[in-house]
Amino acid sequence: MEFRYLGNSGLKVSEIIYGNWLTHGSQVENEAATACVRAALDAGITTFDTADVYANGKAESVLGEALKGERRASLEILTKVYWPTGPGGPNDTGLSRKHIMESIDGSLQRLQTDYVDLYQAHRYDHETPLEETMQAFADVVRAGKAHYIGVSEWTADQIRAGQELARDLGFRLVSNQPQYSMLWRVIEGEVVPASRELGLSQIVWSPIAQGVLTGKYEPGAAPPEGSRATDEKGGADMIKRFLDDEVLTAVQGLRPVADDLGITMAQLAIAWVLANDNVAGAIVGASRPEQVESNAAASGITLDDDVLATIDEVLGSIPTTDPSKTASPPTRVV
Repeated sequence: MEFRYLGNSGLKVSEIIYGNWLTHGSQVENEAATACVRAALDAGITTFDTADVYANGKAESVLGEALKGERRASLEILTKVYWPTGPGGPNDTGLSRKHIMESIDGSLQRLQTDYVDLYQAHRYDHETPLEETMQAFADVVRAGKAHYIGVSEWTADQIRAGQELARDLGFRLVSNQPQYSMLWRVIEGEVVPASRELGLSQIVWSPIAQGVLTGKYEPGAAPPEGSRATDEKGGADMIKRFLDDEVLTAVQGLRPVADDLGITMAQLAIAWVLANDNVAGAIVGASRPEQVESNAAASGITLDDDVLATIDEVLGSIPTTDPSKTASPPTRVV
C-alpha cells in the first residue's frame, strides 16, 4: 500500500481508503462487514471513511466495533456531518453550530474514539452562515475532537470562501470529497485547479462508478442478480445514471486496455483516478473481503500517458464533465 499527503498538511492517508457507505449497517451483515474491515487492514489500508448519516449512525457503530483493539495512532478515521440524523428534527441536519457540535460527539461515541482524523462537511449548507459553520469547525479542532477539516461536493467558489474563513480562524481545509471516475469528471474544470491553488486534495468516492466500470453490466442485458443496480435500498437509484447502453458499450471497450496491463477493470478504474496528482485517495466499498483485496491491489499501479490517451479515446464524449453538476441541495432535507 502506498500513501499520499492530504493537501498541504502533514497527514498521510492510504491511496486506497475503505468506505462503508451503502454497506455497513444496511446491506451487509455485521460479521461480513467486520471481515471486510479486517481484509482492508491486512491489505495495508489504514484510512477508513464513514458518515453519521450512513444507516443513521449504524455504519459508524459497525466500523467502530470492527476497529476496536487496533492501535488508534496507526489509523486515519474520517467521518462527515450535514445530512439528517436521529429522528430528523429541525436541528438534526445542516451545518449549524448546534448540529455540528452535537454530531461530532455522537460520531465519536459510535466510533469508540476520542477524535477523528478528518471531519468533513458532507455538503454545503445554504441556510447557515458560512462564518457560523467555520467557527464551529475551528472549535471542534481546538477541542481536540478532529485533527483536520475537509468538505465534500463543494464548488470551487465555496471552497475558496471556506478556506479564506478557515485561515482567519487559525486552521485550514485540507480536502474535498467529490464523486470522481472515468465517467464522472465534473471536478476537473474548476474544483481541482482551485484545490491545487488552495492546498486541498481530493478524496474521491465512487471511482468505479458504482460498479459500472467493472464491466459486469452489459448493454442490452439485465443487471446481474444481487448487484447494486438491483438494490432498492439506495444503490439502484445512484447507479441508474450510468445504465445506458451507449455508456455500457463504451465501458466494454476498456476491457482490452485492462487485459493488456494484466489487471482487472476495477483496478484500471481506481488507478485512473489515482493518476490525477490532486487525488490523495480513492474510496472503495465492499460486501466481501476478496473485493477489498482486489481493489487494494490497485495501489501503486502507474498508467502511462499512452494508456490514459487510449482510455480517453475509448470513452470519447461519454464522461460527464459539466462543472455545474457539483452542487449541494439548495435547502436542507428534513
